[in-house]
Parts: sequence; structure tokens; C-alpha cells
Amino acid sequence: MRAARIAVGIVIGVLLTGGPGAAAHAHGFGQEEVAPLIIDVMEEVPGGIILDRNHAVWPELAMTLTVPGRGETAMRAAVGSCGTGQVCAFTGGSVTGAKLSWSACATHAIPSSFVTRSIADARSTGSLQARNGSTVLATAPANGWANVSGTANNVRCVL
Repeated sequence: MRAARIAVGIVIGVLLTGGPGAAAHAHGFGQEEVAPLIIDVMEEVPGGIILDRNHAVWPELAMTLTVPGRGETAMRAAVGSCGTGQVCAFTGGSVTGAKLSWSACATHAIPSSFVTRSIADARSTGSLQARNGSTVLATAPANGWANVSGTANNVRCVL
């Protein structure tokens, strides 16, 4: 119920302050502060909507950012916390830390404020590449994951 009130408050606040871009400046929800990584990515990638202190979405990009809260453990899904049918990038090795996820299979830019250390492909076919430009840094097979070394600035979903 609290999450629903927060979401309604955000929508009203965004509408009153001038649109979705204004959500990037919302730094608190009552006593809770929005995770700093969410604020950094919101400032870098326009069109995002903050859902709560640990979650933001970019509907037009089919992208979600999830930052684990204190004491929060990842829910079991297809590959770590990467949900079935999604491709994901993580700030920690071995699919840990904050997560960017996409539901559409394409080449997706990774914001420079999001340092990618592992990727997961929770689809049943194909693979996911972490890349710097067109240089492949790591490849995760379908229903698998891979650690990333180097600086990834995009992920490419391969059919």
C-alpha cells in the first residue's frame, strides 16, 4: 500500500512540476532518499520515472534500474535477479549489485554512471554481449551470465 501511495505521489508531482524530466530532481520520498545511482542515471538518460527509492523505469527504452536496498536479497528468477525474457547488466560481478534490465532485444546504451561488471541473458535463445563500441568484452549465453572486464558502454542482444 505504501508503494502505491508513493507511485501516485510521484505521478502527481511529475505532472505538477512539468513532466517526466522533472522526476530526476525528486530526491526523497518522505523519510527515504532515492538511491544516488538512480539520480545519476536519471540525470544522464532523459525520460525516466522514479517509482520508489530503489526503482526507476524508462518506458520508451523498455529499461528498468533496480538498486538493492539494505538487507535486500535478490529474488530468484531466470538468471540471478534477471527476470525471464529480459537481458540485464549489473554493477557487481556474478550478477550482483544494482541492475539495469531491458525487455526488448536490441542494442542498448549503458549510461556512463552505471559501471557494468556482469551481464545476464534470461532468454531461452540467443546471447547477450557487453561491448565498448563494437568491441565485445563478454558474452552471456541464453539462460546464462558472464562477468565483464573493461568499460562496457552498450549491451547487444543477439537473436
